[in-house]
Amino acid sequence: MARITPNSSKANQQATLTTTKSTAKLTLYIGFFTLGFIIASIIFMLIQSNVALNAQLVTGLSIVVGAYIAVYKFINHQQRALTKKETNRLTMGSTAVLWLLTAVYFLGLWLFLFDTANRAVMIEMTRQQPLPLLFALAMMIIFTLLINRFSLGVFNRLLDPRRK
Repeated sequence: MARITPNSSKANQQATLTTTKSTAKLTLYIGFFTLGFIIASIIFMLIQSNVALNAQLVTGLSIVVGAYIAVYKFINHQQRALTKKETNRLTMGSTAVLWLLTAVYFLGLWLFLFDTANRAVMIEMTRQQPLPLLFALAMMIIFTLLINRFSLGVFNRLLDPRRK
């Protein structure tokens, strides 16, 4: 029968506590990313009402603005740059939140804006050609992940206080 020494138990508790603290801290910066993304999206939607802009361009620029705000706030609060692990977790978390917001947006459109005729057309279109729609969705998710990761990495290097 093996006994656990108090030192190894304390080390495990400390590692768990450190992981929990870093997770709680990153959720704050995912929130900063989300707020930046929403504000940039609103501004670009207002600009789009006067000037024709590509939807992917607007999404990409909104992600870049959200990434800048998240990295800027992290570096100001922590006085250090993001590690690679933190950057990856921030990328995955913020992309998940971004697509959750997109799903809520489309659900709102479906329930409050579309009438029964529009819903029938959308359902019929989805049944007739599901592969192009699935391919477009997969490409947008990959685009979002790549732009998000690239933006976080670039701003992390540019704003790193140790490099200046």
